[in-house]
Amino acid sequence: MMATSQDQSLGSSSDENCQLRFREKLLAIDLELKFQDVESLKFLCIGFIPQNKMEKCRSALHLFDYLMTGEMISVKDPFFLAELLYTIKQNYLLRHLGYTKKQVECLLPIRGKLSPFRKLLYELSEGIDEENLKDIIFLLADKIPKVSMSPLSLLAYLEKNTEIDEDNVILLEKVFKKVAPFLLRKIENYKREKAAQEVTPPVDKETESLPQGQEEIFTPSDIKQFHGALTETIMYRMDRKHRGHCIIINNHSFTSLKDRPGTHRDAECLKLVFEWLGFTAHKYDDVTKGVMDKILQEYKSHPGHADGDCFVFCILTHGEFGAVYSSDGVLIPIRSIMRHFTAQQCPGLAHKPKLFFIQACQGPEVQTSVLTEADAQNSKHLSLMDSVPTEADFLLGLATVPGYMSFRHIRDGSWYIQSLCNHLKKLVPRQEDILSILTAVNNDVSQQVNSDGTLRQMPQPAFTLRRKLVFPVPQNALLLL
Repeated sequence: MMATSQDQSLGSSSDENCQLRFREKLLAIDLELKFQDVESLKFLCIGFIPQNKMEKCRSALHLFDYLMTGEMISVKDPFFLAELLYTIKQNYLLRHLGYTKKQVECLLPIRGKLSPFRKLLYELSEGIDEENLKDIIFLLADKIPKVSMSPLSLLAYLEKNTEIDEDNVILLEKVFKKVAPFLLRKIENYKREKAAQEVTPPVDKETESLPQGQEEIFTPSDIKQFHGALTETIMYRMDRKHRGHCIIINNHSFTSLKDRPGTHRDAECLKLVFEWLGFTAHKYDDVTKGVMDKILQEYKSHPGHADGDCFVFCILTHGEFGAVYSSDGVLIPIRSIMRHFTAQQCPGLAHKPKLFFIQACQGPEVQTSVLTEADAQNSKHLSLMDSVPTEADFLLGLATVPGYMSFRHIRDGSWYIQSLCNHLKKLVPRQEDILSILTAVNNDVSQQVNSDGTLRQMPQPAFTLRRKLVFPVPQNALLLL
């Protein structure tokens, strides 16, 4: 009897220690969250925590307490918190819970608790800048109180007052059509996914139980093996002998076109960042058509591709839509450049991501300010996807949308390349995938204007990637931030 009592005492002590360690992890997470992060978590927890308790939350610790009280998170199962941190893009904090970004992504389809509607509202809030917010508040003046509001509090108010719900996003469509039409795609995607779910209701895999007496089919070892295979199917491999080659074509001086001051800064930034990511970078200045052909032939058949993870090709020059200029004034179609690296032409890069980043105008040149220049020559109206090979695993990142110019500061470099480099340095350590990074670049560049406030620019990616591309976090990540 005494032995049993002693065992119970030891078990109780062990449970208390586990609980203490778990709370220590939550405290560590709280210390790294900012005010806006806490507001985002509170918004995502609407429906999981009673409104009267939510209003009392002043910190992440209060939120964590309510989630534990409601058994939404526990020592044995903190996944819901991992989902929340993943959603607000605080992926570096997942380590406190024993998860990686890849693991969370694999488990979300099975264990995710956030509704598509909640995620839609949060994604919309991320796309609303200060100017958008002012316009939305003006349009909805008769529906909302005259108090200071953030994008999240505005959407929460509309939801609370049943102006919007998971079956009614008409008001959102009307408002964003006027204020931020680029966000309408998110609403359309939500409606499409919701309609698909109504046709084929999802199975609740957590509550579905086995028939009485039936044993589990998969062992923990099987599940671990399945998880590894699933990760492989949704992520490109990034664990070969080397990351790959990064080619940088940097054209400053031309025989018949004007010079491109500021391009050397872009080239050096690209070289620095991609070397930091593990690539072997090669920079070529003022490349003629003949030299370009030699470079393409060399890397088309480069033996190093076999042991590499990826391939990057950057071009900094003048351009027309769908084409770029060599330093001797020859117009080269982008598609003809990319075709050198298809699986048939370059077997060493088959099934591997091939990224092309191009800083060149894709439309007519216009009047600019003294320190801001355009990289445009003439314009042709084609489809952006016409430049991308039809086979898989390509990404083309253009500095601007079809028909428009891109801008370059003669001292500081181009808006697009500088934003690309800065966001790679910032978001790779957070384990963001390349398309998420390019979305952040789009948002950043779209908000920049020239010195007199008259010119803007919007980058555009086109891709046939089949999986997510996430660069491993470099060992010296913090040195570049």
